[in-house]
Amino acid sequence: MTAPLRADPTTVKVALGDRSYDIVIGRGLIASLGVRVAALRPCAKAAIVTDENVARHHLSAVEAALAAAGIAASHVTVPAGEGSKSFGSFERVSEAIIAARIERGDLIVALGGGVVGDLAGFVASAVRRGLDYVQVPTTLLAQVDSSVGGKTAINSVHGKNLVGAFHQPILVVADTATLDTLPPREFRAGYAEVAKYALLGDADFFSWLEANWRDVFAGGKSSGSSAREHAIAVSCRGKAAIVARDERETGERALLNLGHTFGHALEAACGFSDRLLHGEAVAAGIALAFGFSARQGLIPTPEAERAIRHLAEVGLPTTLQDIPGGLPGVEALMDLIAQDKKVKRGMLTFILVRRIGAAFVESGVGPDDVRAFLSEKLAAK
Repeated sequence: MTAPLRADPTTVKVALGDRSYDIVIGRGLIASLGVRVAALRPCAKAAIVTDENVARHHLSAVEAALAAAGIAASHVTVPAGEGSKSFGSFERVSEAIIAARIERGDLIVALGGGVVGDLAGFVASAVRRGLDYVQVPTTLLAQVDSSVGGKTAINSVHGKNLVGAFHQPILVVADTATLDTLPPREFRAGYAEVAKYALLGDADFFSWLEANWRDVFAGGKSSGSSAREHAIAVSCRGKAAIVARDERETGERALLNLGHTFGHALEAACGFSDRLLHGEAVAAGIALAFGFSARQGLIPTPEAERAIRHLAEVGLPTTLQDIPGGLPGVEALMDLIAQDKKVKRGMLTFILVRRIGAAFVESGVGPDDVRAFLSEKLAAK
């Protein structure tokens, strides 16, 4: 499979009846943002929510695009990083949007990575009992995952994404040129979510990634640009199809959490800090999910090792020893896993795999099995 050469943007539809929306993917799309927003919500005002790092690179271009379409816009910035997914930031952004006189017919533009998208989307779900919002994701992770599907949230001291709402955007504009300014570590972390889509349900896509990941990383205006946009589009199509079938995660959508039960616990153990980015935690969590599946006899060990080897090859953490600063003991990790949103009546749920491209939801996983597995992994040299 090779990536098709494209000059025009790629559009992926999230089919949710009268709440359907498009994900538009391509280079230079911020320039068209105002026209796209005005077509959806004529005469609306906009409040842009962004972080300090993204604002330096892209805020002026977004403001100019909105102004050119006659859209009056204000903005509010938050500090970059996971710490902004907090009750304090939620309050400050909400009050700023109310102070800007954003009304029910107006909208919020979430300009940034997953933190900004989750925070701004949650604010949009609550202010004036619900505002429309547009996602303009500027990281690979956000373009392929967090900007799509309407999951919005902030963190609790007890764990990640425990306070939030399902609230779908009306449009996602994924300008791949914004990835040119992304630090290599952030891009690599986002790639973990690309690999996740292949590993959970698309073995052919995983084989393509094994052969073409270097072009995906090269991207930019080079010959790798088509590979990058192809990988983003395939990932978005995979997520859009699952979301359309299971919007509120009552069944199949839980598959999108491959690696996340372990990963969120690792993030919490690292204090939601730059020690471990979300995508890095997902990569480590996927490696643990494949390793645990092999330990349980669900997947042949060589196939599990193939998946883990690819994540390691691109430079992502795949062992607990890859996480800087050390981790707490197994009981502390088990306590964090017990806070996972998929826990039901105290029983653990994991996304496990029978082969590459064949993930499934396993409810009622025995805590003793997980405890023994983590003990082995913590003790590994």
